Amino acid sequence: MIRRRHALTTLAAASALPWATLTRAESAYPSKPIRIIVPLPPGSPPDVLARTIGERLQHDWKQPVVVDNKPGATGMIGMDAVAKAAPDGYTMGILFLTHTVLPELFGKMPYDTARDLAPVANVAWIYNVLVVPAHSPIKSLRDLVDRAKAQPGKLTYGSGGIGSPAHLLGETFSQTAQVKMLHVPFRGPAEAVQGLLGGQVDAMFATTSVAVPMARGGKVQALAVTSPTRLAALPSVPTVAEAGVTGFEIREWEGVVAPRGTPVPVVYQWNKALAGIMAQPEVKTRLTELGMTPADPNTPIEFGKLITSELGYWSRLVKTAGIKAQ
Repeated sequence: MIRRRHALTTLAAASALPWATLTRAESAYPSKPIRIIVPLPPGSPPDVLARTIGERLQHDWKQPVVVDNKPGATGMIGMDAVAKAAPDGYTMGILFLTHTVLPELFGKMPYDTARDLAPVANVAWIYNVLVVPAHSPIKSLRDLVDRAKAQPGKLTYGSGGIGSPAHLLGETFSQTAQVKMLHVPFRGPAEAVQGLLGGQVDAMFATTSVAVPMARGGKVQALAVTSPTRLAALPSVPTVAEAGVTGFEIREWEGVVAPRGTPVPVVYQWNKALAGIMAQPEVKTRLTELGMTPADPNTPIEFGKLITSELGYWSRLVKTAGIKAQ
């Protein structure tokens, strides 16, 4: 905790650096290729985000930007590679919600999420849709809640694995709605979707990029969205609150981090560049089509506070729900 406070203090002090100092740093950086590590396979939301960022940076900074996919161990393999990389600004990583759950879920990890990673910026939010199979007798969120209350533990929901976003959303929803549902973990989101379509589970929280095409194609019924307002892509689908369960507005986040010790001026140079990229109309359109919402500009300190808050929130949820790693 002392080291964490020191890191935040250092970043706070850096925000007051004369712009001349930052300008000198910017003129020397970058001078060689940059690597962005994604702890998930190609095609995943973090991968798409990294490639979108990389394309723009490569154009603006006139240096190659390589996206390096390092999946495995629920994202720990890739993030460990970020934490242990040289802190010179040439290796960055995509951090997302799951990484703030892993410390409580696994206990012993090869790196410390709060200590070994330098926050750069939160760049995107992702919302989810609660879906059921197309021919399910469950026709609304209220119907699902009533059935779950009538038969505790009988209704099932799928996810891509223990501690995955879909799992955490399911547990949070169950606690908020005061129901008991049975979690069925699969080996990744793709298998979970197939399990839902095959009737192996009754429901699932799926990202909008996955849920919207399936709902439009008649493969699933969309019961509710986790966003604070209805989604333009599914205007007839109510929010969870509109459907009768208040106090449940969970959104996933994805941001950029660097190894601890990365020069503060470089961190702020990245922060400034990311804010500019997320503000570009074509980037907003591309991410919106994929179910992401570009985050408003935020500082490394603000992103650090989000990470700290999420570590605390999910630690409490894991304990309360009795979630165990398998």
